[in-house]
Amino acid sequence: MDNSKVVLHHHYKLFKPYGYLSQFGSNAKHEQKKKFISELFPFENGTMSIGRLDEDSEGLLLLTTDGKLSDEINKGDTEKEYYLQVDGDITDVAIKQLQKGVEIGFEGIKYNTQPSKVRKLDSIPEFPKRSKKIRDDRHGPTSWISVIISEGKFRQVRKMTSAVGFPTLRLVRVRIGHHHLGTMQMAEVIKVESLLKLS
Repeated sequence: MDNSKVVLHHHYKLFKPYGYLSQFGSNAKHEQKKKFISELFPFENGTMSIGRLDEDSEGLLLLTTDGKLSDEINKGDTEKEYYLQVDGDITDVAIKQLQKGVEIGFEGIKYNTQPSKVRKLDSIPEFPKRSKKIRDDRHGPTSWISVIISEGKFRQVRKMTSAVGFPTLRLVRVRIGHHHLGTMQMAEVIKVESLLKLS
């Protein structure tokens, strides 16, 4: 008789808002007053985020109770797409530099990013307003770009746009593999049956 139990895992998509950490609490003193994604939904015990978004970044975050699946996705070469509002009207030269790869700093070491897919967006994406106001056009023009990468160093995309002279003002992740942010609202959580077949 087989007494083994089938473990039923839970999977989620979250539109992470600005100002939240992609974790479920911390004992660190400097994070005691921070906001955590565990405040947004009654996630099942053992839920973990697959990868992270910085506190000041927004957008699609995948979560699961399956640690093995989380490791597989993190170690893979899954595409991640970001929409970024950058300071200034970005030039074709800067976009080509980003496409080829640029030098950024990572843990005190210089690192050349892999080639990526970068394009300027023709129109401003319709995202919910951010809780913290972004400077307006009275302080100079801004523009929006799409950046698609398969790697994910700490704050990599922000460092990339700064390296070509166009610092990021707002960053929203819109896609991980075939999972899209779509019409999700800020802080919305959707339970999904599976996170497999990301690419």
